[in-house]
Amino acid sequence: MWELLISPVTKLLDKVIPDADERYRLAHEIATLAERQAHEIAKEQIKTNQVEAAHKSLFVAGWRPATGWICASGLGFNYICVPLGNFYLAVSDSSVIIPSLDLSQMLPVLMGMLGLGAYRTYEKTKNVAREQ
Repeated sequence: MWELLISPVTKLLDKVIPDADERYRLAHEIATLAERQAHEIAKEQIKTNQVEAAHKSLFVAGWRPATGWICASGLGFNYICVPLGNFYLAVSDSSVIIPSLDLSQMLPVLMGMLGLGAYRTYEKTKNVAREQ
């Protein structure tokens, strides 16, 4: 991603600085600075996420459980309701087939949430979790 932003700057360096070693050093420094900045932004976002998740108000922390329930409902529908419904329709000689949902966009969200949930459980078992 950063290459898209850094590429125009390095092309400008090609025109301004004749020494190839100096150009490469500056380009590397710019790229390193950009990556450091992205890392800092990610760390601040993690801090914000932790504060939101720890909040007692449903309006602040409620979107996480809601997202989990939506994902669980989608999985339940796709892997329990659809097969049972199609079985019932087939037994009753109906030509109707209930289509499955496309879960390709929902599953990464669910997997990320499950990973965070496992991390939270690990924290609680090691007694490093704190209530606020």
